[in-house]
Amino acid sequence: MALKASLGQYYSADSPLHRADPRAKIACALIFMLSCPFIATPPQLILAFAAAGAAVRLAHIPLARFAAQMRPLAVFFAVTSLVNLFFVHDGAPVAALGPLVIHEGGVSAAVLYTLRFVLMLAVGSLLLFSTAPTALTDGIERLLAPLDRLGASSSEIALTISIALRFVPILAQEARDVVDAQIARGATLGANRLATYARLCVPMLAPLFSSALRHAEALGIALEARCYTGGAGRTHYRPLKISMKKDGPLIAGTVVYLLGIAALALFA
Repeated sequence: MALKASLGQYYSADSPLHRADPRAKIACALIFMLSCPFIATPPQLILAFAAAGAAVRLAHIPLARFAAQMRPLAVFFAVTSLVNLFFVHDGAPVAALGPLVIHEGGVSAAVLYTLRFVLMLAVGSLLLFSTAPTALTDGIERLLAPLDRLGASSSEIALTISIALRFVPILAQEARDVVDAQIARGATLGANRLATYARLCVPMLAPLFSSALRHAEALGIALEARCYTGGAGRTHYRPLKISMKKDGPLIAGTVVYLLGIAALALFA
């Protein structure tokens, strides 16, 4: 079983969403993701998926490329669905699989919670697709700037998040290399049973953990060699500026979406 992951990768395109200010994109994405737990009815789900689909089209990202980024999360969605399906016992029984009884509430929870996670992760992936790592770091730093008054360093927090995102594709590639090495030594990582596959993946953890520690040590040495002391006194090549022409439609669309979710909740 090959490991493929494109999480954290930026997709370059000339779209309204790519040109928007990173602070506006981060804020709107967080607002959308925070609204997902409050979605409880089919009309709200339809509105949320319509908003997410419109954002994907606005970003000019090919659907095949976007689906490929979401595919590694399919196991997480499946586990979430099964947990809710078999362990939520509200409502009348629908079916029985030996000692496990499926109830109406379990079916509803399995669908609802899984779709909520799909929406949150899809919008989070879209944010990474449409925002360059440098712009994402600058946006996070500016949004967290008020924390500097409390003694926290917004620049260091933003740098940590940026480095974590940049290392996702690197660690994914190293995971693929480890898988190829294990297969060359006779490992059968194509097992169909989840428990068997998980047991076969255990030998991969040590080399991946060791590789992550080596990267962290090398990065620390590089920062010390460059005398990095945080963001105090640093300037930006492209200063961030909210523009109603570029960011106004995104902000207005988010407000309309929130009003729609609230209205559907009131009239449900």
